[in-house]
Amino acid sequence: MQDHQYIIIARALHVAAVILWIGGVGFVATVLIPALKKIAEPARRLALFEALERRFSLQAKGLTLAAGLSGLYMLFALDAWNRYLRPEFWWMHLMTLVWLIFSLVLFVLEPLFLHRWFHARVVHDSERAFDLLHNLHLILLTLSVIAVLGAVAGSHGF
Repeated sequence: MQDHQYIIIARALHVAAVILWIGGVGFVATVLIPALKKIAEPARRLALFEALERRFSLQAKGLTLAAGLSGLYMLFALDAWNRYLRPEFWWMHLMTLVWLIFSLVLFVLEPLFLHRWFHARVVHDSERAFDLLHNLHLILLTLSVIAVLGAVAGSHGF
């Protein structure tokens, strides 16, 4: 297989991983958390969130890892590092920032303390804890969608 074919495969894997990952974030932010917030009993709300989040967390970790590895491969294969020095590639900066935030949360902060911290917040004040969770997901979703729109437009010459 020629080098350009590997780049095509990496780009296809990158796009598929981003679609599934950010699509999942969109579902969590716009459907799952709002539905959970309607459950009156805090213990039931938390139990359902943790059961669903555990399954999605595994998917999100795999998809984030796939997006990162395929993106890194393309940077090396295309020798595209200089794009980080050019303002017209702002979307690459945002894409990388979004990836770094999610990777930091999923692989470092969540296992170290976020899971326990959120659980304690829910026990103390479930409404505020889920409002905070919802707002953070909406912010990350907004940044992600801007990065995706910028990447599609920017990679096609806009």
